[in-house]
Amino acid sequence: MATIYKICRASEWDEAVRSGAFRGSAVDVRDGYIHFSTAVQVAETAAKHFAGQTDLVLVAVDADRLGDKLTWEPSRGGALFPHLYAELPVDAALWVKPLPWREGRHVFPADMEG
Repeated sequence: MATIYKICRASEWDEAVRSGAFRGSAVDVRDGYIHFSTAVQVAETAAKHFAGQTDLVLVAVDADRLGDKLTWEPSRGGALFPHLYAELPVDAALWVKPLPWREGRHVFPADMEG
């Protein structure tokens, strides 16, 4: 099982739970796919796109559950990033944890897998 990660506002994930699927943040909707990161990439993603933001959650997702709608495409510096061209079913989430902002950075769970 490959684990990938999505950072989003807690309110966005709460809405996904109510509806059964995460349809993406404003950036995801604009780009036409849901952005994910690997365990190696997620801290840089947080620093680049979410610096200073609070009330975020980190969603760990079983990439194998997403099938052929998940693609790996080059992004920052040519690194391959996972992009989902579909809604994210909430039951594909392995866990959801707060992503607190402390002392100028986000604090990630110690038990992350990649």
